[in-house]
Amino acid sequence: MSVFVDRFLGYLESERDASPETLRAYAADLAAFANFAAQGADDFDPAAITTVRLRHYLAHLRSAGAARATIARKAASLRSFFRYLLREGIVAHNPAADLRLPRRERLLPAVLDEAEVTRLLEAPDPADLAGRRDRAILEVLYSTGMRIGELAAANIEDLDLFGEVLKARGKGKKERLVPLGRPALRALEDYLAIRTSLAAPRHRTHPRALLVSRSGRRLTQRDIRRIFDKHARAAGLRANATPHTLRHSFATHMLDRGADLRAVQELLGHASLASTQVYTHVTTERLRRVYQKAHPRA
Repeated sequence: MSVFVDRFLGYLESERDASPETLRAYAADLAAFANFAAQGADDFDPAAITTVRLRHYLAHLRSAGAARATIARKAASLRSFFRYLLREGIVAHNPAADLRLPRRERLLPAVLDEAEVTRLLEAPDPADLAGRRDRAILEVLYSTGMRIGELAAANIEDLDLFGEVLKARGKGKKERLVPLGRPALRALEDYLAIRTSLAAPRHRTHPRALLVSRSGRRLTQRDIRRIFDKHARAAGLRANATPHTLRHSFATHMLDRGADLRAVQELLGHASLASTQVYTHVTTERLRRVYQKAHPRA
């Protein structure tokens, strides 16, 4: 089993250009299933797996309290894995083809109101070098709606200050240009002026990375989450606020102010309009609350 998983992950990386995060997710999902299916054995033959066995596994996940989204993702991983094995002639049929995936709960994304966003953006200390970098990070995330992985991967050459755009590489390595608002541009210019001064003299600053740490290396997604959490606490934001909350807030505020749904889809880099439409529900919910609070016959 482990040999076939390694081959499958290699196929995803080389032929499907899967990201490291996607590969880690597939590896974890398949390792969890292998642990369940082996039942104490060191390994097992994937050709011996039946649809009934897979259904038992999903039932086991439900009984263990796994969320619907988690079960759906693990089932999708199994489908892809066995589809690959079938294509390679390792199994005679795909036992996961007939799995019924649980319907995902349509949870409305959490968003910050404009006053909360303003508090967050003003939280970094402009007198501190790292504070000027952090302000640029937060301004760009809110100005563009970028994912933190896209921002962490950005290089200096991806930034066009004259054209007021930043190149983002989204899922599937798809590229798009996202416009930068004036506050984000000013924050970036302010940060770039001190970028090489962030690192101590004994450290070399990464030559291409747009965002760097005090040791001169490229900031990771984990670094950006830590920076966000620090300033979110200083701004008094709710405990469940995350960098992705800024992405949700960007989309919701754009729609609140009359932006076209298709334009927001392009800005977010969504492949499907259905992924963007969830924000229309957020906007409708907010309008309903305002209506119920203000209308005399609500």
